[in-house]
Amino acid sequence: MSTPALRDPDCLFCRVVAGELPAELIAQDDQVVAFRDLNPQAPVHVLVVPREHHADVATLARADPDALGALVRMGASIAQEQAGGQFRLVFNSGPDAGQSVYHVHGHVLAGRGMAWPPG
Repeated sequence: MSTPALRDPDCLFCRVVAGELPAELIAQDDQVVAFRDLNPQAPVHVLVVPREHHADVATLARADPDALGALVRMGASIAQEQAGGQFRLVFNSGPDAGQSVYHVHGHVLAGRGMAWPPG
């Protein structure tokens, strides 16, 4: 099994993490970066991404479970600050699930009622 590249120069989110593309940063630490989604689906819609490039959440979980934990903790912290701690955290994995950027990212959605089932 090969180790994923730490950064993909063609990846949109790698470029955001590197500061090469503008984004409205909400929070960051040594493992993850959070920024507002450009096409929000809720009053609070923040993307939380690991600094290192991993294609999807399952890949990240295998390669760096600590970074996945950091991603979830930051998402929960943002939801606490911006929506009283009630939130949905969504990972899309693969094109049929709606993934369009192949750098794992958690969508923190909050600030309105969420219907079930989604999609």
